[in-house]
Amino acid sequence: MGRVMFAIALILFAAGTLWINYKVKVDIQGGGGGGSHPTEMGHVKVGQPAPTFSALDVSNRMVSLADYRGRKVVLLDFWATWCGPCRMEMVELQSLLDKSKGGKFEILSLDQQESSNQAAAFINRKKYGFHVLLDDGQVSAKYGVRAIPTLVLVDTNGVVRWLQVGYSPNSDELSNTVKNLTEH
Repeated sequence: MGRVMFAIALILFAAGTLWINYKVKVDIQGGGGGGSHPTEMGHVKVGQPAPTFSALDVSNRMVSLADYRGRKVVLLDFWATWCGPCRMEMVELQSLLDKSKGGKFEILSLDQQESSNQAAAFINRKKYGFHVLLDDGQVSAKYGVRAIPTLVLVDTNGVVRWLQVGYSPNSDELSNTVKNLTEH
């Protein structure tokens, strides 16, 4: 009975992963390939101010995007612990965070509707240096997030500079954009 349950769970996990990839690649991107880079998502548009928000972090402190205005470039990472592509993206995001010099770059990792214990345990186990916020669905709705992972890069003036929907194993574009924004 235990093996049957394991096999069913594995099949459901694989089906869920395929469904997420389909939604990202076909419904949102309009084809195959890595993550897409739209110029707008709902009310969020590249070149326009990022919607303001506040959310609790895993330590139960309120964090606002406005706290970083004038000080840091912020990458918003919408994700969940159960999302395989999100997990793959996080390895690259940690590398990007490690490469960033001068403390002008921050990743606000918005966990999608999971408990603070679940999100914190995952982040701590992987030793990620992200500031993890808990999104009950309000922030992702404000940003028009329809699939995860979704990345939104906000400059020090609070303006959206880059969007990505879905996992993309080549983060050179993101890395170069962060470098350009933090050096000026």
